[in-house]
Amino acid sequence: MAKLTRSRFLRQMLLGVLSCVCVVTFAACGANQGGSPTATGGEGTTGAETTTLRVATEPAFPPFESQGSGGELEGFDIDLMNAIGEAAGFTVQFQSLPFDGIIPALQSGTVDAAISAMTITAERAQTVDFSRPYFKAGLAIAVQESDTEVTSFDDLQNKRIAVQIGTTGAAEAAKIEGAQIRTFDSAPLALQELANGNVDAVINDAPVTLYAVQSGNIGGVKVIGQLITEEFYGIAIPKGSPNVEAINQGLATILEDGTYNELHQKWFGEDAPDLPETAPI
Repeated sequence: MAKLTRSRFLRQMLLGVLSCVCVVTFAACGANQGGSPTATGGEGTTGAETTTLRVATEPAFPPFESQGSGGELEGFDIDLMNAIGEAAGFTVQFQSLPFDGIIPALQSGTVDAAISAMTITAERAQTVDFSRPYFKAGLAIAVQESDTEVTSFDDLQNKRIAVQIGTTGAAEAAKIEGAQIRTFDSAPLALQELANGNVDAVINDAPVTLYAVQSGNIGGVKVIGQLITEEFYGIAIPKGSPNVEAINQGLATILEDGTYNELHQKWFGEDAPDLPETAPI
């Protein structure tokens, strides 16, 4: 597929920043006992068992997931997961985890699912299952506003590059000849390192980087060039978990009834693009 341009993403994200300051509450229920629960019920059912799914997220990735001033979780992913649960007949209990701890938590059964702007990749699909794609994204390069040397991916050779640990941005940075890679626990920390002048560039998800720049959370930083990848986010589930069926059912329902598009407009300021049923990995 053709790459999305920086200008198109910038336009989308700027509209979202100007129009959206949103807070969402989430359903929280007591922990289930006796192993991982199975989601049942769904649209049009009566008297069906309602299960609580423990869903991991890293609330340091706005506008997808972050904490509000009162500590409540908010963001596109938070709204989306609650809408999926409502459509499929289960409630959601969010658990905050560092991004690089999410897949281990899924593997150990500590959580039942995870939504955290996680790109569907072939490598990750070896250890966890994914829902159908729920968001189209890509990686962007950020540099200081005064930088005139770095204008493309090829210009990053022998540069100091900050990334969030365990991300596709970190994987792309590892391909760059001579790059000095510095890893951070969150994308905002990597971007702040760039703003402080301690690195030459950051490779990170474009929507999050543009949100940080346009909202004023990170000053003195700009996004350059075209997106260097095209990616799709998915909800991660333990290998073989039957909950993937309920999650996909709920996601399909809100894609069809307009709820997904409403959430996309709420957080990004425009209609949602078409999404494939499977990620091209």
